[in-house]
Amino acid sequence: MILVTGATGKVGRHLVTGLLAEGAAVRALTRGTREPALPAGTEIARWEPAQPTTLAAALAGTTAVFVNVTAVGGVIGELMDAASVAGTRQAVMLSSFTVQDNGVQPYSIGAHHKAIEDQVRASALAATFLRCGGFAANTLAWAPMIRGEGVVRAPYADAATAPIAERDIAAAAVRVLLDGGHAGARYVLTGQQSLTQAGQAQAIGAAIGRPVRFEELSAEAFRQATAGYLPAAAADDMLRYLAAYSGRTAQLSPDLEVITRQPATTFTDWAVEHAASFR
Repeated sequence: MILVTGATGKVGRHLVTGLLAEGAAVRALTRGTREPALPAGTEIARWEPAQPTTLAAALAGTTAVFVNVTAVGGVIGELMDAASVAGTRQAVMLSSFTVQDNGVQPYSIGAHHKAIEDQVRASALAATFLRCGGFAANTLAWAPMIRGEGVVRAPYADAATAPIAERDIAAAAVRVLLDGGHAGARYVLTGQQSLTQAGQAQAIGAAIGRPVRFEELSAEAFRQATAGYLPAAAADDMLRYLAAYSGRTAQLSPDLEVITRQPATTFTDWAVEHAASFR
């Protein structure tokens, strides 16, 4: 039995589907009373943060837990303690490729994930870390602009990233959860297609069958435009990272294809699959 936290998220939904397809027993940790839209065969475990016993019940009988920081980062200590008491043997954590192992964390998101990694590593569970680059789904933030005006406004048009499809992250997690030999590993997962910001906008335009132009924002204009939903530290992280890869090839890692033995989804293909979101 594998407990999946963040089961209704971008990666979690694909992970649940992939594990069930492999014949694994899956339990999804969810909050609230609404029935989540998950595949048939998924066991649902209700979690109430104010009731620690709900974590213990969710972990009872599990062999592994998939840790999504967005879903449970605030209670990671309680989750790991409850997993240890339950006899859960394995933890696979969705982390960030900005994490550095030398103790110096140049990005706030890396520092946040490193602190949680340390708590998972200190537990009694055999831990594996999937340090992911930027999700292809991050470009969905551009969708309102593209639908309304056919434009993307963002900083650093020539900064390259290698967006990774959520289903590819999930495919790697399936293999790590079900196959042996991954305890203690720290994998870096990226897509295999280096594309500039402007190139990603162009790929979306090709997918929806109409041009999408790129209008470059200054750093200050970007901070102002994202102030309502993006913490200042996260905006600064993004700006510094994009500046570092302006005019350069994106950071690429072979780990995804090594784990899954399958080619990574290109951003071009991802854009075609998600074209309806941008039309």
